Amino acid sequence: MRTAQLIVEALLFIFPAYCANAIPVITGGGRPIDLGKKFSDGKPIFGKNKTFRGFFSGLAVGTAIGFMESLVFEYHILFGLFLSLGALFGDLVGAFVKRRLGLAPGDLLPIVDQVDFIIGAILFSIPICLQTWSWQLVIAVLIITPPIHLLTNFAAYKLGLKSNPW
Repeated sequence: MRTAQLIVEALLFIFPAYCANAIPVITGGGRPIDLGKKFSDGKPIFGKNKTFRGFFSGLAVGTAIGFMESLVFEYHILFGLFLSLGALFGDLVGAFVKRRLGLAPGDLLPIVDQVDFIIGAILFSIPICLQTWSWQLVIAVLIITPPIHLLTNFAAYKLGLKSNPW
């Protein structure tokens, strides 16, 4: 498979996860998923930036995008739901790790910030997408995501949607 074709396929495949991860920046706010509770170490479980509104809006948009893609590209009908859930849970795992390390919401944790949601999306998609994706596709997604993530976060920062450029 040609490199350009692989990159296009990787972008199409992972796009619902990208949307699910990005939408909470726009629609978030409100009640935190951890309800302000602390973990056994006395630190927040996820932090104030992980909210129900952000989670469910990300899930809705990512699922809708995946549904539209499934109609066009013959992906499994639940493709967007699984990718979106995985992306959002992967992001929560990343937030949990950051809180354990004493990092505040919005603080930078290189690599984790760029791939936590992608790893979650890929893992959650295994039950329905294993026949659809190849290891080359997964590797392509992991390679293209960090620079895309950094560029979109910088754009969100410039637009005033985020308080930091990462």
